[in-house]
Amino acid sequence: MTANLPRRTVLRRALFITAGATLGSQLLATPGYAAGTDPDPEALRRAVRRAQEKARAREARVLSGIQSKNGWEMEKVVDDRGNIYTRPAPGTPLDFQVRMGEVETVLVHVVTRFHYEIDALRKGEAVGWRKPGSVRKGLAETNLSSGTAVQIRPDSYPPGARGGFYPMEELVIRDILAECEGVVRWGGDDSRPNESLFYIDVPPGDERLTRVAEKIRGWTYTPGKGAGVLVDPLQPERRTAANRLAGQQT
Repeated sequence: MTANLPRRTVLRRALFITAGATLGSQLLATPGYAAGTDPDPEALRRAVRRAQEKARAREARVLSGIQSKNGWEMEKVVDDRGNIYTRPAPGTPLDFQVRMGEVETVLVHVVTRFHYEIDALRKGEAVGWRKPGSVRKGLAETNLSSGTAVQIRPDSYPPGARGGFYPMEELVIRDILAECEGVVRWGGDDSRPNESLFYIDVPPGDERLTRVAEKIRGWTYTPGKGAGVLVDPLQPERRTAANRLAGQQT
């Protein structure tokens, strides 16, 4: 269910960051400010006003003020000074539009494991962000608009249909979810299934997402770990973890 974000908090943070970055450069270029002199109060006020106007313009252009189903804010644009950018999945031909940072780390890991262990994907077969007006309210697909979800071959696994994966493929999906420790949910487990959809299932600031992202990043420097290194999902320890999580999520 969508809800308005605390816009005052968002605006204050945007103003603080933008004003700090702007003032540092603008004041030095203002005639009222020179080495060895005090800044001109009126020039300072003008610089602050310009920073505030830029912050408000950015907020209006980028932020929607509406939460996706998992609690993250939907954004109206991508690759344009917001939080959502087109990012590659290293070692694959894929890129997709995803929220930068921890969300990116985790969802790129999911897509990469799918590519190597379920079926090789072609460019364009991983789809991220969608415009807020193109997703249906109240459904998990709204998470696409906040950059916290990805669809893999959406045309091959239509919403509402089950059974799109062979048993062994679904076994690997369960193993991927268990490796992500429950911070990722598969749309195939939703009451209205969408088997192409994988999305972050924790709210912003949840320490579990931070922990999993750090674990995945650490595998980059550990031989025999991470996406692209084939694992056996039938190992008893892995199966136990996958079954336990499936019991919680289904």
